[in-house]
Amino acid sequence: MILPIVAYGDSVLKKEAEEIDKDYPDLKKLIEDMYETMYSAQGVGLAAPQIGKSIRLFIVDGSPFSDDDQEDEESDPRAVGMEDFKKVFINPIIENEEGEEWGFHEGCLSIPKIREEVFRKEKVQISYFNENWEFKEEVYDGYAARIIQHEYDHIDGILFTDHLSPLKRRLLNKKLQNISKGEISVDYKMKFPLVKKGR
Repeated sequence: MILPIVAYGDSVLKKEAEEIDKDYPDLKKLIEDMYETMYSAQGVGLAAPQIGKSIRLFIVDGSPFSDDDQEDEESDPRAVGMEDFKKVFINPIIENEEGEEWGFHEGCLSIPKIREEVFRKEKVQISYFNENWEFKEEVYDGYAARIIQHEYDHIDGILFTDHLSPLKRRLLNKKLQNISKGEISVDYKMKFPLVKKGR
């Protein structure tokens, strides 16, 4: 089932999410719905707070970043392995971030039509449980690390706009307010915090 994605301005996006246990109700169905929702919105990652659930869970599928579509361009070393980068992260902990910071124009399904350069470390070490409750500890770099860092921010109540300079945020303020009010055209289901019911 495709769920509405919560838009910028909703308080759930600013809360630190709670860990869950194996008995979390209908977890398998929730993960399936999150994948369906993410694909319908053409995203590469989706965190539970973005569908209104303040729990420490996010999903990723980095295949759009894979080099398959870039035959004419030089291959991007940061995209290596992205075609197989499809994972569920439950109760993740980023144990370490290292390497040079690099900039990339990030977007977010909760903040449509805004992309801004965000600098992040190039490598992450993360521990988590997968959908089968198997404990994993892994290291990622390049685009995979960036997607993880972006989604991990969501479960800590941080948005990519929080990484921008105060000036840049001020310049974006009107656009962000319009998103909260639903004054934006998007081609996927969204829930806008400042739209009155029945409008």
